[in-house]
Amino acid sequence: MKYPIGIQDFRELREGGYVYVDKTAQIHRILTGGKYFFLSRPRRFGKSLLLSTIKELYAGSRELFEGLWIEDQWDWGHTNPVIWIKFSAIDYQQKGLYGALTEEMERIGAALGISLKTETLKDRFKELIDQAKQKYGRKAALLIDEYDKPIIDYLDDVEKAESNRAVLKNFYSILKDSDPYLELVFITGVSAFSKVSIFSDLNNLYNISLTDLAEELLGITQEELESYFEEPLRQAAEKNKLSFEELLKKVRRWYNGYSWTGESKLYNPFSLLSFLSGKRFQNFWFETGTPTFLVKEMKQTAYYSISDTQATSHELNNFDLERLNPISVLFQTGYLTITHYEPEDLLYTLDYPNLEVKHSLEQVLLNEYLDHPTPSGLPRVITIRNALRQKDIDTVVEVINAAFAEIPPEHWTGQKEHFYHAVTHLLFSLLGTYIQSQVNTSRGRCDAVVQTEGLIYAFEFKLDKSADEALQQIREKGYLEPYADSPKEKIAVGVNFSSEERKITDWKVEALVPRSS
Repeated sequence: MKYPIGIQDFRELREGGYVYVDKTAQIHRILTGGKYFFLSRPRRFGKSLLLSTIKELYAGSRELFEGLWIEDQWDWGHTNPVIWIKFSAIDYQQKGLYGALTEEMERIGAALGISLKTETLKDRFKELIDQAKQKYGRKAALLIDEYDKPIIDYLDDVEKAESNRAVLKNFYSILKDSDPYLELVFITGVSAFSKVSIFSDLNNLYNISLTDLAEELLGITQEELESYFEEPLRQAAEKNKLSFEELLKKVRRWYNGYSWTGESKLYNPFSLLSFLSGKRFQNFWFETGTPTFLVKEMKQTAYYSISDTQATSHELNNFDLERLNPISVLFQTGYLTITHYEPEDLLYTLDYPNLEVKHSLEQVLLNEYLDHPTPSGLPRVITIRNALRQKDIDTVVEVINAAFAEIPPEHWTGQKEHFYHAVTHLLFSLLGTYIQSQVNTSRGRCDAVVQTEGLIYAFEFKLDKSADEALQQIREKGYLEPYADSPKEKIAVGVNFSSEERKITDWKVEALVPRSS
């Protein structure tokens, strides 16, 4: 079986004999239900392949769709000229966005046999659309892939990002008046910038990102996984010395979980196909791009525990360049996904989609907090895990203090209590154990709850106070009461950080008698 890892061209995929999960029924439902569409999805989710598929439909390439659902559903006698703008292929970094787009209009025109006469970028774009209809006698299908890349690439350079945004706004402004010459407009990207900032005149653009219409359009469902890939899954189970059911469970935990409605759960195609190719569990998606800007922004805004985050539809569908909201950025770039939607409150609950994303982001975020990436990180995490299993809190404290000792002195100035919480939370979370930070109870919030196979720990952290005070708070607030029915042993741990000594200086442990099973 040939896996189309990284292949974004539908013709290459079909002619090369690669496996293709048939999404043409969903594509047909969208294309026959409107004209102007916008779809936001994270990178490596198949947006470019989607537009390539649509391109071949409008070009009438019936031979590429043999055996697919849409083969006998599409009007193959009705073809349209296709204008496909791929920002990933435009050299705006070297030539500047205005100049690079101007050249791209010339290139697309030449490919369609059209010689452009106008000079400005805006006029060339409009002329290209108009002339395509005149030359071919049919309206053009306009496909714009990664429309926001010239902005996303410069999120750490606001002046450059704003300059590119202004160019794009002017560029797209001709679309409304070009309606008589357009059969279809389909725009994809990672982010959903507000219509005011980019598509101010295109008020008929239908954002299908959070709708049922696009729910399973990109990504692979559990049913599709087991239907299309049963043989390689069984091979992977054998290689990993797991039963078939154990293998499926582990694959779900690592790579499944993306959702844009709170209903269907999807696999990232790139990660899943990479796993099926090598049959080995590892991080694939995160390695294709380190979110340097995002991680720095998370540290600056003290945003380190992002599980069970709540957000409105406006936050998820809006990307404000001047006031970046970490929730919006994390969701639209794929680090958070929808786990639940409450229609009555119009409120979404978000969490990490899977272990691959959670583990990878937390590793990079921890390094950012410590400001000193170290090759000894994994042994330390393993040491903490083993110490917790053995109720050896002294060793846990030693490892945490060793991590704090790596932080350059100048970075301690003005750090608040959250800084200590963040580093400790990330260390514990990377254990692979179950952890919750700032856990709500009826009488307050516990800083962290950590569960191992036979133990439940409640940690309370204080800054420049005392371990006794932290322990007393655990007792008075009843932080371990929600786990009363568990047969596991419950242990309260009070911890005090000293800002002067830059380490844990005081800790106390109190064990509760385990409930008999």
